[in-house]
Amino acid sequence: MSTENLPQSPERPTRKPRVAVVFGGRSSEHGISVVTAGAVLSAIDRTKYDVLPIGITQDGRWALTADEPERMAIVDRRQPSVEQLAESGEGGVVLPVDPANREVVYNEPGSVPKALGEVDVVFPMLHGPYGEDGTLQGLLELSGVPYVGSGVLASAVGQDKDYMKRVFTSFGLKVGPYVVIRPREWQQDEAAARKKIVDFAGEHGWPLFVKPARAGSSFGITKVDDLAGLDEAIEEAQRHDPKIIVEALLRGREIECGVLEFEDGPRASVPAEIPPVQSHAFYDFEAKYIDAADGIVPAPLTEEQTAEVRRLAVEAFDAASCEGLVRADFFLTEDGEFVINEINTMPGFTPISMYPRMWRETGVGYAELVDRLIQAALRRSTGLR
Repeated sequence: MSTENLPQSPERPTRKPRVAVVFGGRSSEHGISVVTAGAVLSAIDRTKYDVLPIGITQDGRWALTADEPERMAIVDRRQPSVEQLAESGEGGVVLPVDPANREVVYNEPGSVPKALGEVDVVFPMLHGPYGEDGTLQGLLELSGVPYVGSGVLASAVGQDKDYMKRVFTSFGLKVGPYVVIRPREWQQDEAAARKKIVDFAGEHGWPLFVKPARAGSSFGITKVDDLAGLDEAIEEAQRHDPKIIVEALLRGREIECGVLEFEDGPRASVPAEIPPVQSHAFYDFEAKYIDAADGIVPAPLTEEQTAEVRRLAVEAFDAASCEGLVRADFFLTEDGEFVINEINTMPGFTPISMYPRMWRETGVGYAELVDRLIQAALRRSTGLR
């Protein structure tokens, strides 16, 4: 029977995609994650998306927070925290573990659990361990919820400077000299582990940079000018990570480049240069976020150098199987060669951060950048891909 003349049911209104912005976390980068989330919450187009802010406290509790980006800023050199923003000191947000159910639930002790609605995509504004390193990504894969940024493998590789460099080397990208001290080496024979670093210094010279192998935002990094400062630098790095990496000084210019996933694949931004910061030994956390040291965008490079670093940034993105976004950091050595230092799979994302600044100069403003990342996540499925 023809249905042409039968009354048609009105179409159900299509709801807006719901974005859970997850921030904070258990790493030493908790505060800057909150700042970053505030900027993203301010930029998300509320006519296009519904938003659910979820903060993770420093002890790991998932808290429901107020949607108040103005409270998520550095004030008087003090970083904000999820604890300051949480609507309750005890309640917890629970993500679904059933891929067929994307309903988020809020539990308050002594109260009936409250359904917060379905989540279509997670924007994980987490830096460092327990968020940027593949752990959260694995949870979201199990839940079947799409998310912004790289998957489990790329996130883990991007967090571990040791394996990151191994991957880059295997793909033909040039990295600088380094040596790694694993926890067991240090526990079994401190003297031998220390000698390994001293021998490295004998081969490559001082100064050295002693770093946590799996931390970001320049936390725990010390520039060591001689043997006298080595033990203190090792202790500082191990406060953040029992596995440390020691890198030789590369003389040259610091160049950064952003990579963003478009519909037709990853593209690189114009590069930026990080000039020497006179008030800091190197480009550390204070220089990046507190004192807001200026980078030069675009970097004063030749056309050939600009094309080369953009090509290498995309190569690094592909080598580590990244998705969504990456900031790739290079040294342009005195002999004119680009050496990759590291990638950041969830780089600093405040409006003053280099990644958004590079894309703004390339023609993609902050709000569009946020939208493109959400759309890229919505296009992808979870699971093997």
